Amino acid sequence: MKSQDTPFVGGPLDGRVLPILLGPTGHPPKTYRVPVPDKDGGPPTVLVYRRVEAGRSKRLGLHQGWKYEYDPEGKRGRGPVWPWSRNKGGTTTGAEGENGETAGGATPGPHADE
Repeated sequence: MKSQDTPFVGGPLDGRVLPILLGPTGHPPKTYRVPVPDKDGGPPTVLVYRRVEAGRSKRLGLHQGWKYEYDPEGKRGRGPVWPWSRNKGGTTTGAEGENGETAGGATPGPHADE
């Protein structure tokens, strides 16, 4: 398996560079969880780091790699966002505007319901 030295920013691992295994696409995982054992024998504390872009080149805007930033809340990600998902208001998150209008303010044609 391939690995990449990835820097960590913030939290207890601030300033460290650790080798992270890359996935089948050549990218490190989006979240990196580090279990820290409790000294009293209780459940371990889990530190959560999120993958962010390390930077872009000035001239061409090319991707410069990845780094992990500390997430103190440590909430789980939402997972994939599908085009047919609905937001909390019950409306689709497609090309419709706030009033149900399609993009560009055009009205649907006479056969839009078929």
